[in-house]
Amino acid sequence: MILEIPASIGRSTLNRIQILGRSGVFLLISLYQAFVPPFRLFRLIKEVEFIGSKSILIVFVTGLFTGMVLGLQGHHTLTQFGAEALLGSAVALSIIRELGPVLCALMVTGRAGSAMTAEIGIMKITDQFPALEMMAIDPLKYVISPKIIAGILSLPLLTAFFDVVGIFGGYLVGVKLLGVNEGAYFGKMVTAVTFTDIYGGVVKSLSFGLLIAWICSFMGYTAQATTEGVSRATTQAVVYTSLSILIMDYILTSLLL
Repeated sequence: MILEIPASIGRSTLNRIQILGRSGVFLLISLYQAFVPPFRLFRLIKEVEFIGSKSILIVFVTGLFTGMVLGLQGHHTLTQFGAEALLGSAVALSIIRELGPVLCALMVTGRAGSAMTAEIGIMKITDQFPALEMMAIDPLKYVISPKIIAGILSLPLLTAFFDVVGIFGGYLVGVKLLGVNEGAYFGKMVTAVTFTDIYGGVVKSLSFGLLIAWICSFMGYTAQATTEGVSRATTQAVVYTSLSILIMDYILTSLLL
């Protein structure tokens, strides 16, 4: 009875290591296949539209209200020190460095990542992958590789859009509503934001885009071929991806500072 506990822990640990190894091989093969002819540009464009274009509305709303909240809270805090002119730099740095990449990635995970997992899981249930193999089409190259490349391409663009909308939201509250000087808002922002801040945001968004497409695709590809299995895999994909984004954010922040 006592020996069953460490044995169970050992089996669970080995199982997790095996899954991690499988996911790593899955990613490497998918990335390799993306650069092997024939290139299916239409599939890539379709995935960019799904992950990027169809996420613009939710990114816009999230970015706008995030910037507005930062403008409100920042003005309340800076007023206590007589530093209202620093509102623009505070809003811009908060969004470009952290909130833009992280919140944008979390929103895309909830909208596109979950749909990606469900789509691949349903393809598995309906035996579409064996059908592709019978037509001499590699399922990883045809289905998975475009999603991973599209995730890497789409997240930086969505994050840049999020940053612009968030700064505009802070401008609406800080300048138009609370009366902060417009010249000070943008002037301090220009002097405070450096290339390092923008570079860090781009690196984070690229990493998050890879994480979203990788984890969600892998969870769908390895889901049990039942409706319950696909449902469970979709939920787990969103949870695992969100946690991975937060963990990766900390790691990248510690390296980039």
